[in-house]
Amino acid sequence: MRKYLFILPLFFVLNLTFSQTVPEGFSLAKSQISTGNYVEAMNSLREYLNSEKYGNLSNYARFYFAKASLETNQTLQALEVLQPIIELDWENADEVKILVAEAMFKNSQNLDALRILAQVQSADLKENVSDLTFKYLSSSSPDFLVSNLQGFKENPGYVGALSAVLQSKTVLSSDERSLYYELRGLGEATGTGKDDVLDLVVILPFTDFNSRNDSISPNTFVYELYQGLSLGVDQLKREKRQVNLLTFDSRRDLAYLKNLLQDPSILKADAIIGPIYQDEADLVSVFAENAKIPFIHPLSNLGERFANREYSFLFRPSVNDLSEGIVRSLKRQNWGKKFAIGYSNSSRDERLAGMLQQRLLQEGFFQINMKQLTPSSTGQFLQELGITTGRDSLENLVDQIIILTDDPSIAQPTFGLIESVTSDVPVVVMDSWLAFNFANYEMLEFPNFYFISNNVPEFESEEMKKFKQRFYNRYLTYPTLNASLGYELLYWISLNLGPVSGYDFRKSLDLGAFQKGKLTWGFNFQNSNSNQYVPVFGFEAGELKPLN
Repeated sequence: MRKYLFILPLFFVLNLTFSQTVPEGFSLAKSQISTGNYVEAMNSLREYLNSEKYGNLSNYARFYFAKASLETNQTLQALEVLQPIIELDWENADEVKILVAEAMFKNSQNLDALRILAQVQSADLKENVSDLTFKYLSSSSPDFLVSNLQGFKENPGYVGALSAVLQSKTVLSSDERSLYYELRGLGEATGTGKDDVLDLVVILPFTDFNSRNDSISPNTFVYELYQGLSLGVDQLKREKRQVNLLTFDSRRDLAYLKNLLQDPSILKADAIIGPIYQDEADLVSVFAENAKIPFIHPLSNLGERFANREYSFLFRPSVNDLSEGIVRSLKRQNWGKKFAIGYSNSSRDERLAGMLQQRLLQEGFFQINMKQLTPSSTGQFLQELGITTGRDSLENLVDQIIILTDDPSIAQPTFGLIESVTSDVPVVVMDSWLAFNFANYEMLEFPNFYFISNNVPEFESEEMKKFKQRFYNRYLTYPTLNASLGYELLYWISLNLGPVSGYDFRKSLDLGAFQKGKLTWGFNFQNSNSNQYVPVFGFEAGELKPLN
């Protein structure tokens, strides 16, 4: 939430510092102005407008006459009487310019008024310039303000007026949104700034516009993610952090989402979390790039379309990050050069399998098999690699098997077959397999399952234990992996965005190569739009540990 400069009472103080004696009629006119008798004051001042007779006194008389004229809404008269002294080089030239500008504002000559105010040199009067600008422009046309921003953005009152006008509108055009985004970056230059409140917006598909059922189910992964986000906000507030979380339903309707993005609360957010589905995420990503607001996709690994964008991020590793992490770990383990890859038909798994195949071949590995898996074909795939009853070693067939899927219907037959034979071949799988309740990896004869980190939680940490208890106390159930990711996502954002770390998200992420997580093992977003920290984990004495 950004602060803007608002109008203060505007007063002009003119010092009569000249040698001649002040006539009684002139003093009476000043007194009449102070008591609100403007017509009488103008009558008293008319005599003193003659510069040939009264010299320097006539300049002051014109100023006060014009001020009284403005008070009686005679703007043209005020401008006429000020005309002879507008360009006069004297000690009160800036005060005159401000009064001329006010008359022009009243006469709807906004551009002329702004140009006159830009000529004011006195530092003591800069606040008056700003206040006067805000007073007369805060109710003006947004078209005028946005089209002239570049010429007057050094005037804090102009910036504040534009902000006030745009914030008051419920619907903004694309041009208005674009210049509003530019306005967000003017805080430092104009003296406005960021407050201590972290303003976060969540946009998730809680309901489906095309569905007959518009209720929110507590059993969906979206709701689980939101539970973690909500608990994360509570924790930040418990730590005395000021955070504001606004939640919107995208409704799986792009037209609705486009209109939703015009909401003023979203326009002034510090970060946007979600949505999830690709078409919605692409729309919000374009919005975020224009708005210069960080947008974080909470669950996806498909981040290639964000690669050249400055404000769009994946909270999890990209497919490329996953591939590089797997290759690094396999090279360090020296299990051998022969590999096989099985993968599901999901976009991520298909893309990861192809990228991993290419990288392993580049590193001198040899492919034994690569196949898309279904629940019914998984067993055959493993048997073709020698995972069969009665065969004790796969040394001559394959050195490592990599199975890329989060699908439990593929994971279950894989685990069942490995459990039933005595093979010690390493099987590298996604960390989502750790949550499957049919698998007890510690009971296997050989600890040959290894897990690719996709923001994997540190399950046995004290922070995780505290989180589970707090989650249970609130929701009367234990957290899912999605809930844990939501909670960790809030922590990660707070670590890199706010009054302490600053509000340049990209700069904060680039400062350090690695950041320890609260529930997960950590992050590395240095010069990246996704988490590059992708270790492979194995069990060591019953405890999950990253491989060396």
